[in-house]
Amino acid sequence: MLSSSPFAEVSAFISPTVMQVYIVAMILMVAGGTLFDMVHKKSATYFFRAWRKSTGNATTPVGGGEMASLAIRTVAVEILTSAEFCKVRRRIAHLLTFYGFLAYVIATVIMVFAYPTPATPAPAILPVLWNIGALMVLAGGYWFWFFLRVDVAWEGNSPFRLVRADLFVVSLLVSVTLGLVWEVVQATTDGTIWTNVFLALYILSTTVLFASVPFSKFSHMFYKPAAAFQKRVEEANGSSNLPAPAETPRGKV
Repeated sequence: MLSSSPFAEVSAFISPTVMQVYIVAMILMVAGGTLFDMVHKKSATYFFRAWRKSTGNATTPVGGGEMASLAIRTVAVEILTSAEFCKVRRRIAHLLTFYGFLAYVIATVIMVFAYPTPATPAPAILPVLWNIGALMVLAGGYWFWFFLRVDVAWEGNSPFRLVRADLFVVSLLVSVTLGLVWEVVQATTDGTIWTNVFLALYILSTTVLFASVPFSKFSHMFYKPAAAFQKRVEEANGSSNLPAPAETPRGKV
């Protein structure tokens, strides 16, 4: 199961071209949904206004070299290590989900576009990477969902309570879970109807995940780095009016 691409196995009745077009369509949905969200919520307008205000209130000039350094630090701290999370458990859960999702998506794209059929077998590392990425998403996502959410851990609400803000994480977990179930059923049965059922459910849940970008928190992964970079620039040029962050008591996570 871990040595072959699950997508190559279905190429006998789903054309590789169809799978490739589907992935391109999902990418376009993410791009279009994010742009729609930016226009609808006027996020771009807010950032540009904040940037102009920061520039106008600056007391210390920030050169191109320092700007590049701030961008690199933003990528290294806020994106790659999620250092904005003060709680260690939330940070670990977020990193598991983030890196797992990256591995899962990258492996999917490579297998579908470069190794779409059994005649072009994928290197063993790709199916392994796909499965490891999926398991990381589920570990981080379910840990967050059942134990770390604020309304569950601190407000005592049921973990099965759903609100609109949960659309992204729920659709992500359902999609990845069904993907793994489909892979297992496909590998352990011989063309049964259940393989097709779980494949259809997997496609449906994945479509919901990427098509619901304007209504979920998916686009926040693009806003947060921009906001973090803007905050660093404001601190560097002296225009920030935010108080210094309080120190976390030693031993508190």
